[in-house]
Amino acid sequence: MTQHGSTVNAVGGVAPLQNVGLCLSALERAAKRPGHLPGLVVMHGPSGVGKSTAAAYVATRLDAYYVEARSSWTKKAMLEAILTSMDIRKGRSMQPARTISGMCDQIAEQLALSGRPLIIDEMDHVVDRNAVELVRDLYEASRAAILLIGEESLPGKLAQWERFHGRILDWVAAQPADLEDARALRDLYCDRVTVADDLLADVVAAAEGSVRRICVNLERIQELGQVNGHDVMDRAAWGNRALFTGRAPRRRP
Repeated sequence: MTQHGSTVNAVGGVAPLQNVGLCLSALERAAKRPGHLPGLVVMHGPSGVGKSTAAAYVATRLDAYYVEARSSWTKKAMLEAILTSMDIRKGRSMQPARTISGMCDQIAEQLALSGRPLIIDEMDHVVDRNAVELVRDLYEASRAAILLIGEESLPGKLAQWERFHGRILDWVAAQPADLEDARALRDLYCDRVTVADDLLADVVAAAEGSVRRICVNLERIQELGQVNGHDVMDRAAWGNRALFTGRAPRRRP
């Protein structure tokens, strides 16, 4: 497997995008690291480049516990969500402890005993809620591999937490989607109309690295191809129609 993901198989409807490969490689390195090395990994990048898709794939591939942070989370809510991912919740044989300290102990014990990694997506919300030290506590008590995923500004935000910052094994910059990524998405989603490479190159340029925008454009191209009875859509068939860029259209004078 290469870091650019060119040989990562599409499993469960996930295209072999370069960020899938980057994410998988980073967490595998942390999980297999020598005991004297730190085990936190941070993947950061702009919205829309496929970080969460990569995280979901990697969670399945490596049997990792996975949570997606929310802006409304309190520290207790974060710990409860992690426990739920571990099937420790009300109504089960193992139930969450009543205190934050107790829940931290439960999570750390489960991470240590299972040997499974933990993935926290949308880590920016955890930082904004001043819950970074809780994540460090979980790491210190378990020594588990933990992958944190967030926006471009996440490294700068984490820099103010010196004790946390020093326990990071690797920083992984998510890459903007390129033509190879677009081809992988085309192979996965374009089952009704074939999108030619010349038009696909225009889609990549219009999307400016966003996987979401590429997917929106591929769907629009397929719809137009079906309406017009085309099995193949190329630049000529698309014509002068605007591609989706994510920007709102200007008001006409």
